[in-house]
Amino acid sequence: MNQKIINYIKIILPISIGLILVVYSFSKISIDQILFYLKNSNYYWILTGIFFGSLSHISRSYRWNYLLSPLGYKITFLNSFFAVFSAYLINYTIPRAGDVARATIISKYENIPFDKTLGTIIAERIADLICAFTIVCVAIILKKDFILNLILVKINSMSVTSLILVLITFISFFFLLKYIFPSLSNKISLFFSGISQGILAITKMKHRWKFIFHTIFIWVMYVLMFYVTTLSMQEFHDISFAPILIGFILGMFSIGATNGGIGTYPEAIVIAFSLFSIAEDPSRAFGWIMWSSQTLMIIVFGGISLLLLPVYNKHRNKTNK
Repeated sequence: MNQKIINYIKIILPISIGLILVVYSFSKISIDQILFYLKNSNYYWILTGIFFGSLSHISRSYRWNYLLSPLGYKITFLNSFFAVFSAYLINYTIPRAGDVARATIISKYENIPFDKTLGTIIAERIADLICAFTIVCVAIILKKDFILNLILVKINSMSVTSLILVLITFISFFFLLKYIFPSLSNKISLFFSGISQGILAITKMKHRWKFIFHTIFIWVMYVLMFYVTTLSMQEFHDISFAPILIGFILGMFSIGATNGGIGTYPEAIVIAFSLFSIAEDPSRAFGWIMWSSQTLMIIVFGGISLLLLPVYNKHRNKTNK
């Protein structure tokens, strides 16, 4: 398939899925119902969630220097802050374009080669992937009996024919991967090889403990951001930590599926909370409130960042002359 067509599909498909899910979501709950839940929410906890989200992004801005420092570069905190928020905002337009935009911004304003800035961002993603994987493992350990029972219920509800079809599908997938699409198999191998190399590079960093601290802090803030926002709705005052963790994980994965999680995020929350027999309406309303509050933060700070980037650097260049 033509590479240009593939690129168009990569842009159009996530947007299309997001829009379809937005329509589906609003067919299940009206905007008036969401506004009703929002009106009866405790705004203090929503604002606290935004605050924790902001802290995670500020920490991410600060952490970046620990990766650039071994390469002999140091960037100003404001340029890092502006680049991070600009990247988040740009992700809402073209999926995953934010990382490239972030590297481009720093390359332009800090005179650092583009390949080096992009390389450090990839290293960041590896660290974040490890944290995300750790949270998934914690969720599995905490609710292993629940998850195992859920899997067994699904298996028991399937016919022998269905189980055979699932088994054939898995075998076919690995056969296709190994013998029909060896290049894809190699890419997967290189991906995991890159992760191991990234971990090794982090352990050899001069300020590795500071980098690790900020990485853990970022993800703790992410979880707290989600948790405190649930406190804004009376329907979730007695909710246990397990659905919060599962909701956070599914919500996290949904963000990568479409532009900024539009459409997918609220439905991911419904799926997660329904596993614990939590009603759909408040779950869907919470998903929209959570997504909207964080999106509003990105739009405000991202917009300000894009506006101030040239102004700040123009003033900075004059001062340095």
